[in-house]
Amino acid sequence: MASVQPIRAAHPEPVSLQSHAMDNLKFIRETMERAGSFTAVPGWGGVAMGLTALASALLASRQSTSRAWLETWLIEGSLAIALGVLFMWRKASAAGLPLWSSPARKFVFSFVPPLIAGAALTIVLWQAGLQAVIPGVWLMLYGTGVITGGAFSVPVVPVMGACFLAAGALATFAPAAWGDFWLGLGFGGLHILFGFVIARRYGG
Repeated sequence: MASVQPIRAAHPEPVSLQSHAMDNLKFIRETMERAGSFTAVPGWGGVAMGLTALASALLASRQSTSRAWLETWLIEGSLAIALGVLFMWRKASAAGLPLWSSPARKFVFSFVPPLIAGAALTIVLWQAGLQAVIPGVWLMLYGTGVITGGAFSVPVVPVMGACFLAAGALATFAPAAWGDFWLGLGFGGLHILFGFVIARRYGG
């Protein structure tokens, strides 16, 4: 005896509305992430970096040898990097954002090369006995990195970079004895000033 077959084929289970909506939200979020700005630049981290830089400027100015002076600032640089990464991670986590997003990668890959150039030039200038030039070079290359990285961040970041660049240019032509003043003004004062602006306008 022949079996009875349904006239219409059975339809597969429909995709739930919630699942479809979640897929759409995921797509929108990934698209915005690729096109967006890196907003995890830490304002309070900048303030902390500025305070340690001011303390280092005071400490470095009291060193009796050039080697001790350089070591003081290299320790400060390492501490500043650690503080920046820590506060960046905290800000991204608080906002529920991935730290290593597409805008973050663009920021880092634009920001880091001038710092590598600064490290190489520091060695060359030190070996050549041109320590007096180092503060201006540090400030200018750091400012360059902030400007290029800031192209993928909030608008105030490139402005901060331009201020570092200007401070470095002035330090280059200033008397050698003023090196710690310019480093304190730049890495200390500018970080604190713009750190407060970023913290107030862009959430921490």
